[in-house]
Amino acid sequence: MQDNNDYFCIFFLDVQIHYGLDNFKAKRPVVTIGTFDGVHLGHREVIAELKRISLETDGESVVFTFFPHPRMVVTPNEDTIRLLSSPEEKSLLLEELHLDHLVIFPFTKEFASLSYADFVKDILVDKMHLCKLVTGYDHKFGRDRKGDFHALKQLGALYGFEVEQLNPLLVENVTVSSTKIRQALEAGNISKANHLLGYPYLLKGKVVEGRRLGRELGFPTANVLPDDNHKLVPTDGVYAVIVKVNGVSYKGMLNVGTRPTVNSNVDHRSIEAHIFDFSQDIYGCDISISFVERIRDEKKFDSIDKLKEQLIEDKIRTLHIFADLI
Repeated sequence: MQDNNDYFCIFFLDVQIHYGLDNFKAKRPVVTIGTFDGVHLGHREVIAELKRISLETDGESVVFTFFPHPRMVVTPNEDTIRLLSSPEEKSLLLEELHLDHLVIFPFTKEFASLSYADFVKDILVDKMHLCKLVTGYDHKFGRDRKGDFHALKQLGALYGFEVEQLNPLLVENVTVSSTKIRQALEAGNISKANHLLGYPYLLKGKVVEGRRLGRELGFPTANVLPDDNHKLVPTDGVYAVIVKVNGVSYKGMLNVGTRPTVNSNVDHRSIEAHIFDFSQDIYGCDISISFVERIRDEKKFDSIDKLKEQLIEDKIRTLHIFADLI
């Protein structure tokens, strides 16, 4: 992610990416605003409508988002922020939706102090010259989040832009939201989280040195250090996963937790992936993990032999899960 003082534009997949607004230019911009954490199905519904309107009005679609996450600026001492997507992951997910423009605006304390009326006038109207604003059902913005749909409608009438608010997206009678997805991941409900996201939940990191105990058990593991320390790691347990390393995807299983059978430091939460049919040395390599399904809780076994027996059962179950997906 670029430094907050850098303001420029790059092109990728026909999407113009702007870090700041100094060089922003768009034809009849149709804009939506938000943090877009996870770029889930609800976000995609808003962006689909954004693109439809921009085509209908001979305009250009614009997603306006922020870096860093607003809560990191507004409450910098808070240590409970858990995100569904890192800044880089979010950018890639948004770029894949073939927008015309992606604005990643530097979120500062000064910017956070803007009232919703000043934000609309100074940013959306004076700098972006928007023609239409598309919002989700619960969108609020500006200092203390006092700006809502009715406030936007009034400002639109004043400054000459239209506002459209979408109804919430329901998937099997559940409102799609980043909060609901976080709750599902924290409960270990990977199927529900993936269903609401529209894609398998992803965790990226680097392979670091471990204690090599998995190798002694016949199940060598890659110990993963997440790239972003604010990235949400699903609840402790064993998971069926797809592991991508050096551009190739492999089936595997992953343990998140404290390794209670072999780890005396119960406060240490580890992420260890066993990759099936794989023997390469990948220490120091970047790795990405897509969560497919949760297999079981993490638990402590009476002996190493009992743990090995369970790992064999876990692998068999994981292979069954992948077979059922074909």
